[in-house]
Amino acid sequence: MAGVSWKNSSARIPPHNWENYDFGSPPEVEDRLYQGPFSAYGPDATAPGADVVMVTSPSKSPVPNFGMGLVTYICDEAGPPKVAGESLEESIDKLARFELGNVLYLRLDWRDIQKQPGRLDFPDHWKITFEKAKKYNKRVGLRIQLMSPVIEGHSVPDFLMSKIPFVKLGKTNKIGLPNKVHYAPRYDHPEFISAFKELDNLLAQEYNGHSLIEFIDTYMYGFWGEGHTWPFEGNPFPDHHTAEKTSIALFEHQTKNWDKTPLLTNTQPDYSNVGNSEVLDRTIRSHNWLRTDTIFIENEQIEAFSNRPPWTGAMVENGISDGSAESLRIKENVTRSDNIIYHAKDVGPNYFSLWNWHKISADGLMNYYQKFPEALNDLSVAIGYRVRPSWIWYYEQEGYPAIILGLINDGIAGIPGALRIYLRNDEGTVNVGGSLDPGYPLPGKVRQAQLVLPKNTVWKVLKLYAEIEVKNKRYPVTWACNQKLNDDGSITLRNNI
Repeated sequence: MAGVSWKNSSARIPPHNWENYDFGSPPEVEDRLYQGPFSAYGPDATAPGADVVMVTSPSKSPVPNFGMGLVTYICDEAGPPKVAGESLEESIDKLARFELGNVLYLRLDWRDIQKQPGRLDFPDHWKITFEKAKKYNKRVGLRIQLMSPVIEGHSVPDFLMSKIPFVKLGKTNKIGLPNKVHYAPRYDHPEFISAFKELDNLLAQEYNGHSLIEFIDTYMYGFWGEGHTWPFEGNPFPDHHTAEKTSIALFEHQTKNWDKTPLLTNTQPDYSNVGNSEVLDRTIRSHNWLRTDTIFIENEQIEAFSNRPPWTGAMVENGISDGSAESLRIKENVTRSDNIIYHAKDVGPNYFSLWNWHKISADGLMNYYQKFPEALNDLSVAIGYRVRPSWIWYYEQEGYPAIILGLINDGIAGIPGALRIYLRNDEGTVNVGGSLDPGYPLPGKVRQAQLVLPKNTVWKVLKLYAEIEVKNKRYPVTWACNQKLNDDGSITLRNNI
């Protein structure tokens, strides 16, 4: 293998606490609704005589909206499910039908989807996954890895290997395949940069803004694309400036390509000194999202998730038990997997993984779920945002009827974008709406908003709709309330108190 010397260097931009940190402005919104203050009394009343005419209570069921949910893994670097007696399509179909999952996840190496320059060649499990997502009304998340410690050989395609230098890391028993000699490609090499850009361009041309795509993981340096080559110290770059500059260049190329689809960047501490802190900063400032591959041990990741801006989506990835005795690891009557699930909930994510690490199968997920349903059921009805109009006030002013909504979020995360709300009638003669501030309503807090109707409008029988806007794309939102909804997720206004 061609290579250069392995370098040790300190990160140029250090990490920081996230609470009260200035990440810049939230996403811009059109037609912002007036959100208070509201007063019903006195000569300066802004909502004179407003009275509550309708209320809602929390739903006790999962709500499968965009920007939230449990993520069923279809494959990882060990490949798709390999179940005796089942075809690949049958195995993926069972995973896609798993009742708790909202998003199907594909985690592949670069070489799995590109065999030659200028085109992508997707494997069968990729194609089947998109077919099943459409069939079962699920969505798809993607990660393409540029480097993996748990496969033979390299993640990069064969046509690129002879064009770029590799740096030898060595062997370790702490990660990856036993006795594997690990190498890191020189990410800053012109041939690597060129091929990487082509890969990202080809993927974005097909999937940026695609109706079935939920998110794309950013391709970061190192193992699994997570921004590190732990436990090997240092990095393969000639100096810290080159390392950080390369990481930034790769990220910025992705932000330009994926302008309609959220990118998720790993919050991995910068163990390898390659500029993770700056890439994370740019992730937030470009209104993209976060992910973490652990929730137990790393203070920095817990700090980032717990104190991220409320409009920033976040995913917790962690493998869970397949129900086998050796995988349960019970301590003080709590399984290791339930412990992970409860700690994931503590940091308020939008997503959590349903993943039997390197042993993917629907039977494995179901086996654990049937034995220990409580923690997963609890998470499924709390994860992400769960919004509803808790109070609905009505009043009239200068001949204009108006509605004030007291919106509540019963979930554990803010809105990963901006919530838009509308009042419409079936005839199409009333269509009034606009946007809340990004991130709102926050979990456990009320955000009020006003909708002024045309004169002589009868408020009863109007339908209240919601949608979420992320990167200038809008997705319908089903209200998370216990009251009867319409088939499209809207709720019909009526006096119910």
